[in-house]
Amino acid sequence: MGVRFGGYRGFNMTPIWILLAVNFLFYVAYMIQDDLILRTFGFQPNQFLNEPWTIVTNMFVHAGIWHILFNMLMLYFFGSYLLGLLGEVKFLIVYFAGGLLGNILFFLLAPEYAIAVGASGALFAVMGAMAVMRPRLKVLIWFLVPVDLWVLVVVIGALIIPTQIVGSSNIAWQAHVGGLVLGLAAGLYFRKKERGRFWG
Repeated sequence: MGVRFGGYRGFNMTPIWILLAVNFLFYVAYMIQDDLILRTFGFQPNQFLNEPWTIVTNMFVHAGIWHILFNMLMLYFFGSYLLGLLGEVKFLIVYFAGGLLGNILFFLLAPEYAIAVGASGALFAVMGAMAVMRPRLKVLIWFLVPVDLWVLVVVIGALIIPTQIVGSSNIAWQAHVGGLVLGLAAGLYFRKKERGRFWG
């Protein structure tokens, strides 16, 4: 949906920009009242039945400047590309389904008093779908080293996530696993549809 001002081409208000804006608004609120935001919108397994909305709202809460900056950079670059491939509705389905599956795994596997926040599950879904649909897409690691996207995803799936599982209780690896699995499955589905459209 494009918005035009005067005779000039205006700002293109895509779902990416809306998601970015909502995430940053939540972060401003978090900086003002961090404990209140975490308790109200963070996803905590033992409180889920009393606060079911948190399975969605926790995707917009980030606990720290580097947390939100890294996730929003991923959203902007990977999300914009996937949005162009799938369109708005399918992109949003992949994004939120990845976040939801990540939260379901967190509910099943994390300590009941742990709190999960962040868009990582949704973003791992976006990256997983991209890795299947465009595996040769070049990604710059640390803005310097170009690698194929599929290589990056293999490294994350085979090395980084297992390291998180073993080494840190402060990272919601369950969200990463759930999002990545959802994204890979979605990528396979949409890639088959894409091939059928061109070759069927």
